[in-house]
Amino acid sequence: MDAIDQALMNTRLHHLGMAARNSEPLRRLAVLTCMDARIDVAALLGLRLGEAHVVRNAGGRATTDALHALAISQVILKTREVMVLHHTECVLGSYRQSELAERIIVATHHPFSDELGCFLDLSESVIEDLARIRSYPYLVHRDRVRGFIYDLASNKVSEVA
Repeated sequence: MDAIDQALMNTRLHHLGMAARNSEPLRRLAVLTCMDARIDVAALLGLRLGEAHVVRNAGGRATTDALHALAISQVILKTREVMVLHHTECVLGSYRQSELAERIIVATHHPFSDELGCFLDLSESVIEDLARIRSYPYLVHRDRVRGFIYDLASNKVSEVA
């Protein structure tokens, strides 16, 4: 059985509680973080189902897609705060754009020139994403946007000024 079939089988065991049936998050929080499988956002932040929106992508970057998701989260689903959560040992901080692009080209045999959001400095990546979010005109609430780094080794979350 492959991983997708296993995931589908698990849906038979899943039941949404009443709090999770409301599409508007109870905490009015949206979290933008990395897709890294080592990060269990709900467990790390003490979130239960239905309490926050979690937007995930490579690096937890404030890409166009992520900004669109945050706009929908705020305008339609009433969130008011945005938490940006990057982490140590992130793949996007371990490679240069050209290196990742070359690996994608070699693996797929197709040209690749999309921006991946690679960074050299983890704190600067958070600051850059905070600036993108705060300047995005389609967010209703840009005053309550904060950024953090999750250190995988120490299991500590630190705010980036």
